Amino acid sequence: MRNADIRRLERAIQATQKKLDAVRRGEWWPLNGSERRAMARSLAAGGYKVARGRSAGREEQRMDSTASSAEVRLNAELTALHGERQRLLTEAARAKAAKKSSGWF
Repeated sequence: MRNADIRRLERAIQATQKKLDAVRRGEWWPLNGSERRAMARSLAAGGYKVARGRSAGREEQRMDSTASSAEVRLNAELTALHGERQRLLTEAARAKAAKKSSGWF
């Protein structure tokens, strides 16, 4: 395989790792649309309940579970990218070895 493909995957791995770190810090920018909507709904409902003098425990749990599901999603994406990178490296090494062994000298 070409080195450009491997570099592209390495950039994608770095971007996904940055997203994962941001989710672990509690930032919202790496979340997808449905996760952001769920977080906003829970935040609004929790704020309403607190303003009414009630506990927002369920909404906090929803926000935590949404963040953890985003973390699981990004971990799975990172694992898939690492596997693809390893496959490309193995394929490139095999091609290089085949090219070297095909020489007559």
